[in-house]
Amino acid sequence: MAAAESPFDAAYAAGITRELSAPALPEGRTAVVSAAPAEVFALKGCIITPDGPIERGYITVGEGTAIQAISTRKPRNVRVHDTGGAVILPGLIDLHGHPEFNVFAAWEPPRQFVNRYAWRGSDIYKELVRQPQNRLMDALPPQTQLRYAEIRALIGGVTAIQGTSERIERLEEESLVRNVDRWIFGRHRARAMIDLPDEDERDFPRLQRIIAEIEDGTIDAFYLHLAEGRRDNERSVEEWDRLVRTGALTKATVIIHGTALSPEQLGDLKDAGAKLVWSPQSNLRLYGETTLAADALDVGLEVGLGADWLPTGSQSLLHEMKVARRELNRQGSEPGARRLVDMVTSDAAEIAGLGDELGKLEEGRPADLVVLERRVDDPYENVLDAEPAWVQLVMIDGDLPYGRADWLETLAEPGDRERLEPLIAWGKRMLLDTSYTAAPPTGDQPPLALLREQLIGAYPQVGPIFA
Repeated sequence: MAAAESPFDAAYAAGITRELSAPALPEGRTAVVSAAPAEVFALKGCIITPDGPIERGYITVGEGTAIQAISTRKPRNVRVHDTGGAVILPGLIDLHGHPEFNVFAAWEPPRQFVNRYAWRGSDIYKELVRQPQNRLMDALPPQTQLRYAEIRALIGGVTAIQGTSERIERLEEESLVRNVDRWIFGRHRARAMIDLPDEDERDFPRLQRIIAEIEDGTIDAFYLHLAEGRRDNERSVEEWDRLVRTGALTKATVIIHGTALSPEQLGDLKDAGAKLVWSPQSNLRLYGETTLAADALDVGLEVGLGADWLPTGSQSLLHEMKVARRELNRQGSEPGARRLVDMVTSDAAEIAGLGDELGKLEEGRPADLVVLERRVDDPYENVLDAEPAWVQLVMIDGDLPYGRADWLETLAEPGDRERLEPLIAWGKRMLLDTSYTAAPPTGDQPPLALLREQLIGAYPQVGPIFA
């Protein structure tokens, strides 16, 4: 008699290896948001624009979802909020993750593995990650984990993520931050797979459908884990040949990890128009080595960053940027702070096929932005040095999901302020709005305090957000 399938295995099969669906949603982000701005206002600070920083600039938002203006002159007839010289930049885009697992504390493996198949089958992983995940999945709706993870991303300045599992069935109610590989801006033009199937495997027909959609222009980005393991591991190395043989090396292909790829193969990725997402912290913890990212940059390959997942990745995308810089330096590359910032803003948006909407602060674009404390003269270096504790304000579509209490108490609509949840984050008094949804919700969205209570009730070792 066959053993019963665990909840984890069922979700893994359904949520990761099955194609993401495209539910019928109204066009755009038709959000039900409580913390809307009270009026049109301008933020004054150091604004990072595509042409470089404007040291004493004004960015005007409000009455709609778009940036109304960016100027060096104080706007007339608009209330100005002075950030005290803070750095204002596009909302960060985390291009690789498994958000539902970001409720756990970091897992530091006691040994290294040769590839992802090795750690997925290890007893220590099952005990520390997989079995707790089974407990949570048995006890709680999956939306509970996702919303907690979205809050974790938000307080670190992230306004868009990749990797949400399809087992979160009610996609339209789960958009505290944007999900780049699901329904976004009135379209669903991305797909994702974990393991690349071979011709005789059950997921190969789906791969063929995805390739056909890429060829007919339906898909802009196809996220695929590939060659995730050591460069001396045969199974990891051979995945490249499968990628080419199955026709999955396309202009829409976004390779996640690629740790076993050679410099020549990275060049072939570039020639095919494919892209790369790099998660160095998780790679180094699991395999003791990471992608040849310096070579990827040298050949002109588009590279984005992803914090992967909390069990082996970084606490936040801001932390991942620091790991990336150190590793690039170790590999003999010094790309500069601006390039690293681009990897989580403008470059990330282009990789996701969302370059016309996200990743840049320009008039007419959605007002997705983050405001960081200013502690370093060079604004790009300030972003590289920043921690989540430096986040002063996050905006998505011109709305105000997270920010300093004294700021939101004046910026948010008076009738909405009572719904903002007070928090103390690294000694700062902040306010959080968890009511974001991409379509009218069936019920009130739970505050962070209730989410935490529910998660801890099912698994007391749930990881903290403000750690």
